[in-house]
Amino acid sequence: MRQYQVQLLERMQAARTNSGARVNQLGVLIGAERFLLDLTQAGEIVPIPPVTVVPLTQPWYLGLANIRGNLVGLIDFARFQGGAETVTGPDSRIVTLATHLGFNCGLLVARVYGLRHAGDMEVVGDRLRDTDANEWIPLDLAALVTDARFLHVGF
Repeated sequence: MRQYQVQLLERMQAARTNSGARVNQLGVLIGAERFLLDLTQAGEIVPIPPVTVVPLTQPWYLGLANIRGNLVGLIDFARFQGGAETVTGPDSRIVTLATHLGFNCGLLVARVYGLRHAGDMEVVGDRLRDTDANEWIPLDLAALVTDARFLHVGF
C-alpha cells in the first residue's frame, strides 16, 4: 500500500510539473458518484486518521483530525450534497485540499482511482464519460471553499 501511495504521489507531481496537452485529474469515488479533482487543487491522500467529533456541527462535518501536525476538518461531501453517508472501507482515504486554497480541509473518499486524463473523455452535459462508459463529475475545490453553506459547519 505504501508503495502504491508513493507511486501515485510521484505521478501526481509529474503531472503538476508537466504542462503538456493532457489534463490530468485525480479520480475518486465519493458516495456512489465518481468525481474528478484538479491536481492543482488537491493536496495529500492519506488513510483515514482518528477523528474528533465536534458538537453542534452539520451531519456532513465529520470532525477534526491531525494530519501531519495540522488540524484538518473532515467533510463527507456525499452528505454535503444531500446524499447518504460515504461508506468507508479498506480503500477509503482522505484527500486534503491544496494549501494555496487556504482551507485546512479534507474530503472523505470511498476510493481513489488514480490519475485520469480528462482530455481523453467525452463531454456529456456537466459530466465526462471515459472509454469504459464511466461518468465522472468535475469537482472544483476552489469554488467549493467559497460556497456559503460549506463555510458554515455549525447549526
